Amino acid sequence: MLTLDHSPVSSNPGVLGGAVVFRGTRVPVQTLVDYLADGYSLHEFLEFFPSVERADAEVFMQLLRDAA
Repeated sequence: MLTLDHSPVSSNPGVLGGAVVFRGTRVPVQTLVDYLADGYSLHEFLEFFPSVERADAEVFMQLLRDAA
């Protein structure tokens, strides 16, 4: 079970039309999903998108695993 102090993601109609993005960024979470599906590592994703906090990406990935 995962307990969250804060959500690693947010959605706001004024940011990218309400797409779900990583907290405090304009990076859609779908971008991480797509990068991983294309064979990139989390480390590579974070190099391409340095505004995303590693902890937020890791929590998001855990949420995806728990939902599956």
